[in-house]
Amino acid sequence: MSAAAGSATPASDEDHFRYVLRLADTSLVLGQRLSEWVGHAPALEEDLALGNIALDLIGEARLLLAHAGRIEGRGREEDQLAFLRDAPEFYNVALAEQPNGDFGATIVRQALLDAWQLELYHSLTASTDERLAEIAAKTLKECRYHWRFSCGWLVRLGDGTAESHARAQEALDALWRFTEELITPDALDVRMASCGIAPPLAVVRGRWETRIGAALGEATLLQPSSEHYPWHGKSGVHTEHLGHLLGEMQHLQRTYPGVTW
Repeated sequence: MSAAAGSATPASDEDHFRYVLRLADTSLVLGQRLSEWVGHAPALEEDLALGNIALDLIGEARLLLAHAGRIEGRGREEDQLAFLRDAPEFYNVALAEQPNGDFGATIVRQALLDAWQLELYHSLTASTDERLAEIAAKTLKECRYHWRFSCGWLVRLGDGTAESHARAQEALDALWRFTEELITPDALDVRMASCGIAPPLAVVRGRWETRIGAALGEATLLQPSSEHYPWHGKSGVHTEHLGHLLGEMQHLQRTYPGVTW
């Protein structure tokens, strides 16, 4: 598979597959979460926006799952990877699987992830994996829109009424502990960066912290302190919420294996 030019160490197919799967799973799980808002958002405009973002994310996941399947070389297509894996075989970041909560909590979760995906996919456009770079370039356009939506609402809620500010701050305090996983490299991140497939997370971290810090400041929200937590979705260690989400998402395929429209 793809390797960086020059003296970089080539990536193993297993590492390459796992890394692309991480990206796919995060978009897939987050898209599934946002789809739960359809018909329930506080206003029609927000209902349509959240539904469209969910569709964007699921579309991104499809491209990435198809690419991961080709890298794996075992004949698994995107539907098989999406619907026939159990929770420990998913590698999405833990933040993406957290419940929606109220509209403010969804916006806080979305803003934290949107800022991260925007910076990550910007860097991935230079990946030595040419197909991943192509997917990243397409995804980046959608990430910019997602960030405008979530950041705009983050500021409106944080710098709004006393109640909207309190709810946004409460959600931020509860979700912040999951952000360390986004910007702290593990062994796979390091190996993928060494061969040029992924960017060094230190670069993504700096840009993410700057973007989020500015948004929180404008929203008059206080950035919580970092804390350790036991869940690490990138390694397949999830909160209890993922199993329930997958139970609903995979129900049709699990009940009627191989069903087609």
